[in-house]
Amino acid sequence: MNKTKYELVLCIVNAGFSEIVMDAAKEVGARGGTVIHARGTANREAEQFFNITIQPDKDVVMILVTADIKDAVLHALYQGAGLKTAGQGIAFSLPVDDVVGLSSSTTQTAKDSKNTKENKDSKADIDNKNDNTSADKTISNQEEQITVDNKS
Repeated sequence: MNKTKYELVLCIVNAGFSEIVMDAAKEVGARGGTVIHARGTANREAEQFFNITIQPDKDVVMILVTADIKDAVLHALYQGAGLKTAGQGIAFSLPVDDVVGLSSSTTQTAKDSKNTKENKDSKADIDNKNDNTSADKTISNQEEQITVDNKS
């Protein structure tokens, strides 16, 4: 069996309970998520089977997590927003084969960009100082010429 590094945890809750979902997930290590507003289509038989009232307006919370914290996130969601809570949520996970934009190289790239900007700023400061020094020398030379011209 091929193990994946990331899992997508999806939690479907009654509208207005997405913050409870995110708070529960963050407590066990999730960093963030995406909320999509949706409408459920369950029928009367499903309501009777689960012994719950199904509200049509839903929030779908998508949370990308590393596989090692997936179980903790699912458990936290069950505790904080599961079927026995006002959120009446269900949660499940799907394996994720590939991810872009989350690797440690992204962090390194951001640091490199910051260092590059700082280096450019330092170079610009040096260039400005050099320009100012050149301007000062030019002014000084012009003053000397004026002084010399006045003496003549």
